[in-house]
Amino acid sequence: MPFPIKVCVICSEEFELRPGKPGFANRCPACSEPESEDDTKSKQHLSAEERKAESEANAERRKAIRDLLYRKDR
Repeated sequence: MPFPIKVCVICSEEFELRPGKPGFANRCPACSEPESEDDTKSKQHLSAEERKAESEANAERRKAIRDLLYRKDR
């Protein structure tokens, strides 16, 4: 069974959509490569204090969003 032929939204080239292809399903492998490299560079190793501070900030964000969503107007 042949793989479906797709057209890349960036370079308009046709490519086969294969299972396990990295990147987006609407981009050819050549156009998907730069993004996958950027993802690995952007991930950093955080220290324990930085992880704790990030966790606390995320908890406060969740609390603020929950309060906005479920606030009862009087």
